[in-house]
Amino acid sequence: MAYIQAKKHLTASRTALASALLMAIPTVALAAEPADPQKTGRLQQVKVTADAVEPEFVAEKVSSPKHTQPLVNTPQTIVVLKKELFQQQAATSLAETLRNTPGITMLMGENGNTATGDSIFMRGFDTQGSIFVDGIRDLGSISRDTFNTEQVEIAKGPAGVDNGRGAASGYVNLSSKLANQEDATALGATVGTAQHKRTTLDTNQTLAIENAALRVNLLWQDSGVPGRDQVENNRLGLATSLGLGLGTATRTYLNLFHVKQNNVQDGGVPTVGLPGYYNAIFDPVKSSSFANGGPLSAVKPAPVDRSKFYGDASDENDVTAQMFTVKIEHDLTADWTIRNTARFGESTQEMTLTAPFSGVFSTGSEAKKDLVVIKDPTQWKLELLRQGVDRENRIITNQTNLTGHLQTGDVKHDLTTGVEFIYESQLNNSVATANGVARPQTNLYQPDSKVTYPAVLKNGQLTDGETMTSALYLHNTAHLSEQWQISTGLRAEHFNTDTRRVVAQGEVAKGQVQTIPVGTLLPQSASASDNLLSYKVGALYKPASNGSVYLSYATSQLPPGSNNFALTTSGAIGADAPNVDPQKGTNLELGTKWQLLDNKIALTAAVFESVNDNEFVTEPDGITVSAVGEKQVRGLELGVVGKILPQWELSLGAALLDPKISRGSKGGGRVDDGGTIAWSPKQTLTLWNSYQLTDSLTLAGGMRYVSTAVSSSVVLETAKATRSVLEIPSYSVFDMMASYAVNPSVTVQLNINNLTDKVYVSSLNNAGLRYFPGEERSAKLGVNVAF
Repeated sequence: MAYIQAKKHLTASRTALASALLMAIPTVALAAEPADPQKTGRLQQVKVTADAVEPEFVAEKVSSPKHTQPLVNTPQTIVVLKKELFQQQAATSLAETLRNTPGITMLMGENGNTATGDSIFMRGFDTQGSIFVDGIRDLGSISRDTFNTEQVEIAKGPAGVDNGRGAASGYVNLSSKLANQEDATALGATVGTAQHKRTTLDTNQTLAIENAALRVNLLWQDSGVPGRDQVENNRLGLATSLGLGLGTATRTYLNLFHVKQNNVQDGGVPTVGLPGYYNAIFDPVKSSSFANGGPLSAVKPAPVDRSKFYGDASDENDVTAQMFTVKIEHDLTADWTIRNTARFGESTQEMTLTAPFSGVFSTGSEAKKDLVVIKDPTQWKLELLRQGVDRENRIITNQTNLTGHLQTGDVKHDLTTGVEFIYESQLNNSVATANGVARPQTNLYQPDSKVTYPAVLKNGQLTDGETMTSALYLHNTAHLSEQWQISTGLRAEHFNTDTRRVVAQGEVAKGQVQTIPVGTLLPQSASASDNLLSYKVGALYKPASNGSVYLSYATSQLPPGSNNFALTTSGAIGADAPNVDPQKGTNLELGTKWQLLDNKIALTAAVFESVNDNEFVTEPDGITVSAVGEKQVRGLELGVVGKILPQWELSLGAALLDPKISRGSKGGGRVDDGGTIAWSPKQTLTLWNSYQLTDSLTLAGGMRYVSTAVSSSVVLETAKATRSVLEIPSYSVFDMMASYAVNPSVTVQLNINNLTDKVYVSSLNNAGLRYFPGEERSAKLGVNVAF
């Protein structure tokens, strides 16, 4: 699956650019001589019953041709989650699939905005802008489905050489299903709690045309969310892959993807009553001056019902995404292959969302000395935020890659080199309630979702940004001997980002003349252009043919405006100011990888230090802002994947992190120098076991553990007394699965998630005022038919 965003028709210039990039596909000879079987593009048939010999969870390598070595000989932590694993777990989204790798958490969003998609936080850094589909960046804050995904690949540590700009944490790549030369069809139908209904079809058929096949994947889902009233996740999806020349020296894939989501977005639940909840009305010191009734310092507010929906009847989240991809591969010789991939994608997101804000426990004003405490909890109110999104994204790209082998003396080289041209854009229309409209309120404990609150409308303000990137890269693995390999990589790219804004004139400072009326729409613009250079180097030693020990160092850069091309136009200093230097990430890693029991088990272990420089901090004077900050994450990551016994398959991952702000702010009311990086639990564990009891019956189960994390990096002691829900408590969640093969073609599968009905905070917003509760105990019953 894939989501590349946009909505409106391209302008003439953008259409011309699209045509130019798509036409850059090189003309290659349509030769039909036999090709290396490893390059035919054939994919594994969908399996229904477990294979008693071959491991289903173990992957040998990633899908990108930029990685020429098998995983055991790649000097970097890379986790590959195959479809057999997440299908067994009935995981249907990227967020659910990523539960199988440690060190990843999900964010809820900023104080006034709710995350609406895959807001990934990995190894201490925001990674939501580093999600790729088949090696091409996927834009937009939307939830991705895995119905068209062959495997999910998570590369840990900065990887600027692989993909260009990116975070110090790494990236996530979804490898799509492709046409192959095996006739196979898999049909799945699932029902479950929260009115969950889902059907999928995955069929691959060879055609009358010689060496051609067509693969079609279909999705229909109508579902709620376990434990949440009125929230909906509804999806329609179509993905097709036409393969031509399969099994020959020239292979062509024409891939079309379309998905539509009609959801009711979850705005979350207020944190009132949770451990660590804070409001001055319950503070015996701060509330001592309150009039007419005094403080509620002796009252402990009860938590709200986590199933309650605080939205209104107009809430919706509509997403439409489509993309067209052409991929051509040609074997120039037995050792050299050239590939070209061209993609055009666009999508839209239109959302209206109502989210909890702050509790209202009094009337009047403390400033006016007429504040009156409401002592009856049944009369407590909740102030709500009305949010809106009207966003368009698009991407046009052309990538050419050359891969091969050559010999220089006694040294063999595995080379991959290429050139990329990428155009990306995002148009964000500002959507809000009308000026002067007060925030709506509802009863804190009994919200009324049948009412309709003030509409959110376009107000004429917008941000329209675009980036053009051209890049050259070269990767080489030199085999110095049977035991020693040296891997190097270099990527040079040039980017140009342009941002156009329309903003509303605000009130001028006191004492100045208001020459432009308040609310007048004014155009602004900003541009940034720079050259970026990223590199990586790794030394790998093989004490045995089935194992390796390596030391590697890699870099990445994140220039201003990277995630949404929205450069600041106000002159304010910050990460998106056009004249600032890119943030720079580095990763030093020492690791080992082993394949045991005839490659049926993969063991990995790595210690690492990731550093991100040029973070913005406030100096001790509380005024000056400088790009001298630094975040540092040191850690240990372990992994075991494969068949422990012929009937027992395991996927286990653990991460221990020490996330610190090594140089942070020392003034301005936000002292975080030396603090812990927010949203970064120090210990995470993920485990999944699958045991085939008989030829027909398979039982599986697992757990997810996430330790305590902080929602703020501020180290002032006063933060504990004034900030609501400073810590997110640790939790463990247990899941199970049972499947029974009625016959070789039909399998029944039952999944039960959160077996113990654990109550926990899944994610929290920046202010600590609202949260997403973890899904309560739920069940899914599915029937899978393969023929």
